[in-house]
Parts: sequence; structure tokens; C-alpha cells
Amino acid sequence: MTARSGSRRRLLTIGHSYCVGLNRRLPHELARAGGWDVTAAGPARFRGDFGWHTLQPAADEACAVVPVPVHFGRRIHAMLYGRALAGLLAEPWDLVHCWEEPYVAAAAQIARWTTPEVPLVLATFQNIAKQYPPPFNWLERYSMHRADAVIAFGRTAADVLTERGVERGSLAVIPPGVDVTVFRPDEARRAATLGRLGWSEGTPVVGFLGRLVAEKGVELFTKMLDRVTTPWRALVVGSGPLEGIVARWSRRYGDRVRMVSTALHDEVPAYLNAMDVLCAPSQTTPRWREQFGRMLIEAFASGVAVIASTSGEIPYVVGRAGLLVPEDDLVRWQQAIEMLTTDRSRRLAFARLGRERAETAYAWPVVARQHLDFFERVIGMRARLAS
Repeated sequence: MTARSGSRRRLLTIGHSYCVGLNRRLPHELARAGGWDVTAAGPARFRGDFGWHTLQPAADEACAVVPVPVHFGRRIHAMLYGRALAGLLAEPWDLVHCWEEPYVAAAAQIARWTTPEVPLVLATFQNIAKQYPPPFNWLERYSMHRADAVIAFGRTAADVLTERGVERGSLAVIPPGVDVTVFRPDEARRAATLGRLGWSEGTPVVGFLGRLVAEKGVELFTKMLDRVTTPWRALVVGSGPLEGIVARWSRRYGDRVRMVSTALHDEVPAYLNAMDVLCAPSQTTPRWREQFGRMLIEAFASGVAVIASTSGEIPYVVGRAGLLVPEDDLVRWQQAIEMLTTDRSRRLAFARLGRERAETAYAWPVVARQHLDFFERVIGMRARLAS
């Protein structure tokens, strides 16, 4: 059953990421845009990359927030929502938005429990045409068959969907968003962060932000800095299995390198402010290529010049707002770093371009408006089919 004609539209958006308050910006902005009553549902408790998370609605939530008990909360691919979600889905909605990858168990469960008369929109980052083993291939097939439309978080993900037969009319390319008020150029925050790191203004800081894994290119990052002949300092923010390798490398340079492996998400803006250049040397593998690169838009918003590889979605994210370098071309990486660390005017020009791109393409209100416009289109498509 859909909501009554003439009333405000009712949207239910569901995703495991909503368990973390910082990840509820999309439903907040959807609600603030006006015209929709928005409810966000997520696991009451589940285990993420950094431990257990508990959904705790805050007093200032812009949308309704519903914690739902789950089963198998340790494994996101197998996680299932409890029957409370079935009851929530039985309410009158104008559209249900599922922010779970189509091949996971929760997505198929949501597809099964969504009332047939209500449009269902899925979302995906997957930009490689993977052949999942049973039962995940069956779950994906079921979810996609039920869905009215799909949001791809990038052009490379959209290409995979069209290769699998999804019609362009039921597909939208919408990026993730960034908070351009939290991530912003801030000289006072920069000075304070440099001070905590034991540095002062002067030698440019080249940064890496992300998981310390092979596909994110952190080893390439160390190798390219080994080749750079102009003055530099390096700030590595992240953790992962290659942390020991990076730590051993950093000891060769003493005070020129700082590693931060325990940064909380709300500390990331300050560390970005300390950087003059962010390097994103993601490396394509047979099973992975960069799906988006959230650190890119966070750096843009922070006014940090960006040098990035050409892996996956990165060229579309960066556009002309940063320098693109072939993934494993150490000479080109060296040249790019030397150019931006020595040419302050060019570095600042890229910083301005990045900030402008963040404000016009990736700010949360912009991204939310794109979602709502697409949801209206999907509702219209369903209405035309029913008439």
C-alpha cells in the first residue's frame, strides 16, 4: 500500500551503515530537502571493520530513526534483519530505498518484504562484473528482479549494471556526499594539527589517507617518496595489514614522517588540514578496482591538492580538479609530487578547483536532491505502468 495521494511522500531508507550516526547524513539531507517524511532503519547492533556498533538515535536527528534487531550481525554479507523490519515495511510508503549491495542477504530480504505496490530502489558501488558463488548469485538475481531502479555510486558501477541488462531509464549515477562544513580549509586547525605532530609551517606535507592494504597503493606511496628529490614531509593516516611495513619505512626518515593509525572519523578533517598534497595511488587487481575514493572528495572539501591514480572510478571523481597519474608509473608520480610541493601557486590552484568541485558536485544537499529527483522519477514510472 502506498501513502495517500496529496500527502507528503513517505520514504523508508534502509542500510547497515546507518548504525553509525555519521553515516546518516543522506537521510538527514533527504528530510531537510522538504516534501518527504523520511525514516531511516538500520541494525540495532552489528560488527563493522573496527568493532561492534550500536544504533543510538540522537536528539537532533532530522529524520525518524528506527533500530532493527538483526541476526548474524558479525558478517555483513549474511546479516538478516529481524521481523520488526517486516512490520515497518508493511506501513504505507511511497518508496523504499535499500542501501545494501544487491548480492547480500539483507537486500534480498528487503526485496521480499517490500509491498509489491511500492517502488523499490537499490544502490551499489560494485564496479566489477563479478560472478558470485551460491547463494549470493541467487540473492542478487532475486533483488535485481524485484527492484524498480538502481542507484550506481559511479559511472564504472553503472557500466557494470548496463552490461547486465539494467536499462538506462531505471538507473541513476549519483555519488556519495561529503560534509563541506566539517571538511573545509581551516588555517587554525592546520596550525594546531601540525603542532601536535611536532611540525611547523615550511616543508610541504604529502599525505596518504586510507586502509594500509596493497590495493590502496600504500607501498607505492613509500616508493615514490623515496625517489622525490625536493623537500617533503609525509603524513600517513590509516591502519591495516601493511602497517608494519610502512612503520619500518617511516623510521628511515625520522621526524619527516608521521603515522596515525588510531584516527577516529571526526579527527580526519584535522589531519587533512595538515596536508598540502594528498596522494591516492590505488592499484587495480583482478578482483578489485577503486569504487569511488571517499578520501578524494574529503580532500577536495578540505582544500588539499590531489594526485591520484587512474584506477576504477577515480578519473570520474577527480575530473580536472586534480592530477591523474598512471597507477604504477613511479617516474610520473615523482614528477607530480615534485611539481606540487615546489610550485605553491599551482598547488593552491588545484586546492581551489577541488573545493569548488566538492561544493558543486559532492556536498550532501546536492547529493540528496539528486536522490529525491530520481525517486520522483521512479514513482512516476511506476504510476505510468499501472495506468
